[in-house]
Amino acid sequence: MNIKEVIDKEPIGQEIEIKGWVRTFRSNRFIALNDGSTVKNLQVVVDFENESEDTLRRITTGACLKIEGVVIESQGKGQTIELNSKMIEILGDSDPEEYPLQPKKHSMEFLREIAHLRPRTQTFGAIFRLRHALQFAVHKYFNDNGFFMVHTPIVTGSDAEGAGEMFRVSMLDPANPPKNEDGSINWKEDFFGKETNLTVSGQLEAELFALGLGKVYTFGPTFRAENSNTTRHLAEFWMIEPEVAFNDLFDNMDLAEDCLKYVIRYVIEHCGDDLNFLHERQIQEEKGLPEDKRSMPLLEKLKFVSENEFVRCSYTEAIDILRNSNPNKKKKFQYIIEEWGADLQSEHERYLVEKHFGKPVILYDYPASIKAFYMRLNEDGKTVRAMDILFPGIGEIVGGSQREERYDILKQKVADFGIEEESLWWYLETRKFGTCVHSGFGLGFERLINFVTGMTNIRDVIPFPRTPKNAEF
Repeated sequence: MNIKEVIDKEPIGQEIEIKGWVRTFRSNRFIALNDGSTVKNLQVVVDFENESEDTLRRITTGACLKIEGVVIESQGKGQTIELNSKMIEILGDSDPEEYPLQPKKHSMEFLREIAHLRPRTQTFGAIFRLRHALQFAVHKYFNDNGFFMVHTPIVTGSDAEGAGEMFRVSMLDPANPPKNEDGSINWKEDFFGKETNLTVSGQLEAELFALGLGKVYTFGPTFRAENSNTTRHLAEFWMIEPEVAFNDLFDNMDLAEDCLKYVIRYVIEHCGDDLNFLHERQIQEEKGLPEDKRSMPLLEKLKFVSENEFVRCSYTEAIDILRNSNPNKKKKFQYIIEEWGADLQSEHERYLVEKHFGKPVILYDYPASIKAFYMRLNEDGKTVRAMDILFPGIGEIVGGSQREERYDILKQKVADFGIEEESLWWYLETRKFGTCVHSGFGLGFERLINFVTGMTNIRDVIPFPRTPKNAEF
């Protein structure tokens, strides 16, 4: 039996064996024990008069214990049951002079430096249990809706975004690579016989499978060699990317909205203890801030998304709203909206969600000039069938589009973006053989976890963050 089961079932009068780590040890009598199954600790009452001095001395914060005892009703505050110990065995000692996780508040920065130990804290235990639940909910949603999961390549010879910010994969000697006659690197001598990189997206490969299997999704690691040392960016992160044949842009919006609501409702239903803990944590963290600087309370924010219909709004409408808004007129936006074609920033996205509409927002029909090559061109020749979903507190959480299915137009866009046609010949061929309307979107998994947990730094929702100058673990 684990601690969650003991707390949930309350087997009063039953003799049990429990294992876990010491969070605190008070008055030489009360152990707060946790085994990672729940955010709640089990209080163990030590029979200190009959326990050896040596054992009592070794019950320190971080120590690993096996305890046998009887579950009884608790007379104290904070718990309904506790465990009266009969036998305590020290499975692993923890030197209190060296153990860095003492029973006090630690900064997030400090905990990132000891990422190998932070799963033992209440906060990170809650975050990573929620990460697991969200992952399960995503797979369940797509499985129950007839999707097939596809493992797209991690090593790829194409740049899905056309951005060029990719990590190179090579076996060549970096100091003395083989050269062609013109002095350029001879990639034919490399392991794969061509230049290869870590993937930035599984989308293009997923599209190939959607045009054969109908409904597919990927859920895997992606990599961006972007030198962005911010609270919103990682060099390695996980992406959820469904692709659906015969879906147009509005079908795509419906799918994304339904998926997001499903996974959020799933964790509300199944992860109450962890969400309540993180909800209270957020309130405590922000209580010193002025009211206008505080975030929407976590549980309220999750209900805001799961219970409201998402507003559909075109980019053109959004620009008009933003241009005529008070923050724009009074120059309170960091990035002033002056004309159509502006690339919207997080402050604009949050204004639309939190101030103007008071609901999650789906923006669509963006200028072609600020979007990727694979998005379907609208009849106006200026906009593409792209859509972004905007959430409170975070801004964009989903980006997607109807894909360009017309061969000639896609071929031209590849050229316009300066992408070598040779590297995407296989992608273009799907538009020659039985092409059809199809759509998909990308959901950054860590950004979703940020939203669901109320964390403000994306480095705190992935086990071991990969960021510029950081690959310790």
